[in-house]
Amino acid sequence: MSAALTSYPRAKIRILLLENISDSAVAELNAGGYFEIERLGGALSEEQLIEAVKGVHLIGIRSKTQITKAVIEAADKLLAVGCFCIGVNQVDLKAATEKGVAVFNAPYSNTRSVAELVIGLCVMLIRKVADKNAAAHRGEWLKDATGSFELRGKTLGIIGYGNIGSQVSNLAEAMGMNVLYYDSAVKLPHGNAKQVRDLRELLERSNIVTLHVPSDATTRGMIDDAELALMPKGSILINYSRGDIVDLNSLKRNLEAGHLSGAAIDVFPIEPEKNGDHFETVLQNLPNVILTPHIGGSTEEAQANIGLDVTAKLIKYLEFGTSEGSHTVPPVSLPPQAGTHRILHIHENVPGVLGEINSRLSKRGINIVGQYLKTNETIGYVILDMDSALSKEAFEILKDIKGTIKTRMIY
Repeated sequence: MSAALTSYPRAKIRILLLENISDSAVAELNAGGYFEIERLGGALSEEQLIEAVKGVHLIGIRSKTQITKAVIEAADKLLAVGCFCIGVNQVDLKAATEKGVAVFNAPYSNTRSVAELVIGLCVMLIRKVADKNAAAHRGEWLKDATGSFELRGKTLGIIGYGNIGSQVSNLAEAMGMNVLYYDSAVKLPHGNAKQVRDLRELLERSNIVTLHVPSDATTRGMIDDAELALMPKGSILINYSRGDIVDLNSLKRNLEAGHLSGAAIDVFPIEPEKNGDHFETVLQNLPNVILTPHIGGSTEEAQANIGLDVTAKLIKYLEFGTSEGSHTVPPVSLPPQAGTHRILHIHENVPGVLGEINSRLSKRGINIVGQYLKTNETIGYVILDMDSALSKEAFEILKDIKGTIKTRMIY
């Protein structure tokens, strides 16, 4: 679609990108004709965001920025939020849905980066590399095989067999490991992995347990003293998922008691807002514990892929109304229709809205060439393609429909 045909000039679309979002995202936006871009290196507080989002059409964030209801209420022109990461829990999705703000993320783009690092951690922890490395830095020579093992033949227990968990499964089998996995849903196994339906069974049978689950009501605090007690003596725990999944005080007790031989933690209940800020955790200075600053997916390849993925979704939403991949606006996709103008209509999901749209347009003799409606519990989303000669009149009619949340002329 030619930039000249869009109803709102791309040069006037204001975009705010926070938290050092990849250059690939900016390059993609520039290639599409979007140049009104403000980039900030870190996250902003709620108060700062409330000021920053005024007049902004798109906002791009990573995991630290919190898009609260108050921020969404203050965002007078906001069309979409791009979460340049795998999760969207930092956005108030209910508030975004009620305001007709699309929220996109990149759930698959850093899968390989996290999976490779988890396997690397398995090797380092089972060989006690963390201890030997610290000793070498102190000037001590610890050339000792005691307590060091091969991965081959050991059992890896994966909690959460989604995109990352299944990739970890593939790499673990290539290392000669046996793989068990636990998931709330039935999942087809990769290779020779076996699904267990009881979390207790997985914990009892695994030499290493790695977590790859989202943070929700069913997973918060799912690993504490009771679960850790089920793991074999000398086993290892890895959490590269979310910071509220594992009780760190319970983990500390089990490490100090020697029940667990090691752990790797990348995510924490409270994390610093930006690089260089002070960081504390109860796991500091424990032997054979690897602590990393939420870098599971932080590779240049992953960040570039995330930049391209999320930006492509944002551009398609801006230019065609395509909402596939959104967590708030119902997923709708309609190919462009030649010789028409396209209007988007987001409304409260109440009976009769589509009927009123069609009735009022029909009464004015406005022909609908293409139409697609999809709803969720809160809102309905309609894409309408219509004769270009009457599109401005149609736009005004749609804005006046009862229950309208947002109306936008695409081209």
